Amino acid sequence: MSKAPVIVIGIGEMGSVFARGLLRLGHPVYPVTRDTDMQALAVEVPNPAMVLVAVGEAALPDMLTQVPVAWADKLALLQNELLPGDYAHLQEPTVISVWFEKKKGQDSKVLVPSPAFGPLAQLLMDALGSLDIATKAVDSAEDMLFELVVKNVYIVTTNIAGLRVGGNVGELWQQHEALARDVANDVIDIQEALTGANFDREALIQAMLVAFNGDLEHKCMGRSAPARLQRALAHAEEHGLAVPTLKAIAAEQADA
Repeated sequence: MSKAPVIVIGIGEMGSVFARGLLRLGHPVYPVTRDTDMQALAVEVPNPAMVLVAVGEAALPDMLTQVPVAWADKLALLQNELLPGDYAHLQEPTVISVWFEKKKGQDSKVLVPSPAFGPLAQLLMDALGSLDIATKAVDSAEDMLFELVVKNVYIVTTNIAGLRVGGNVGELWQQHEALARDVANDVIDIQEALTGANFDREALIQAMLVAFNGDLEHKCMGRSAPARLQRALAHAEEHGLAVPTLKAIAAEQADA
């Protein structure tokens, strides 16, 4: 008996990795591109095993308004900078915090196991497992929140600190630990404001360091760094946060 199909919305580098893993498990995969009529596809495939939303973080809010109602209880999300507030309106979505990198022409590079939580977590983990990409199951929404915040602290801290010092994460910690901690503390202030939760800051920083050690050569600053800084400053202003280090780096960028 054939396995239920899976819809993958967004077939970029990340969506393609999951699609390959799902195909290896025997699931037919239906890709959704900009040209796909999702409502028509939902009539053709009304009961998929999963609908993986693999668009970029900036496109996620708009995409979630377009997902057909028939698929609403099968959603899985993998975006960077994801927090529970982004999906609180959805019916029990599955969430994975992706800790592997996939660049064009290169194989997937794992930093640490990717944590997953929700009703379809096992399917995501099995798909990645078929490609030898490490994952781990998360037992509660509270634990998943911590995992999402760890990823956000890692990615936003390294990107924004990288705007000042460049280099890789190993150099950032070895040569600029004070800066990394100052940026991370500003980022954690924002994460706490966005989630209404309080976190053990040192536990977050230590978890970030585990990811650093997963790939010490990982470049701090990607293409998205300026946009991440602007987004962080907008959140800070919205919540009345001081974020002095982020503001200082933004001022340097404006003067450059």
